[in-house]
Amino acid sequence: MKTAFITGASSGIGRATAVALAQAGYQLILAGRRRERLEELTRELSAVPTHLLTFDVRDRAAVDAAVQSLPAAFQDVDVLINNAGNAHGLAPIQSGDPQDWDDMLDGNVKGLLYVSRAVLPAMTRRNTGHIINIGSIAGHETYANGNVYCASKAAVAALTQGMRLDLLPHHIRVAEVNPGAVETEFSEVRFKGDTERAASVYKGFDPLKAQDVAEVIAFMVTRPAHVNIAEVLILPAAQASATTIRKQ
Repeated sequence: MKTAFITGASSGIGRATAVALAQAGYQLILAGRRRERLEELTRELSAVPTHLLTFDVRDRAAVDAAVQSLPAAFQDVDVLINNAGNAHGLAPIQSGDPQDWDDMLDGNVKGLLYVSRAVLPAMTRRNTGHIINIGSIAGHETYANGNVYCASKAAVAALTQGMRLDLLPHHIRVAEVNPGAVETEFSEVRFKGDTERAASVYKGFDPLKAQDVAEVIAFMVTRPAHVNIAEVLILPAAQASATTIRKQ
């Protein structure tokens, strides 16, 4: 049975991806900060073997310790889904909160690097593996007040390309999935718990659901070994660009 390692598995796209990959026959390493949510997901996915890791991707020592603690049955990771990430605030650069900047760059960029660096030695030793980084349309189209978040996702795009080049000799596929508007806890986190403002982001059109993105990821990782779907942009039908959405 192949093993998939999913960060940010406690909610949103990460959680939906865990469900989709369990249905595809993968055993799962479910990583996140909220242990109780991971335990709930494990109960839901009782048909497949799972192993839980509780850590913050921004903490390099915690990442390394967690990966080193994997039991033998879960040490050979076939698929890594770098999903954990965040958006904080929506402010012009001159008034942005530096703590928000740190949280986004540490989670979206450094966290991706820390987890990949911890998992990759075993993949390169075996000369096999598949990494999917969750980017965003924001990594390809900068929008007003999105400055640092957009920069962090542009970094994910650049890292994905760099990883694909560096890991080519090791037969490791590297890809990126770039969602547009997805209705998850994303906006609630960005607006610091303001649920009314978060809900307004998705009013007047049908946004993507986490399951929509998860189904694309499951398709990508189940392609034959000679196929790498290297980059996907997935939008709701009502969205044409990062900031152009048709509303009723």
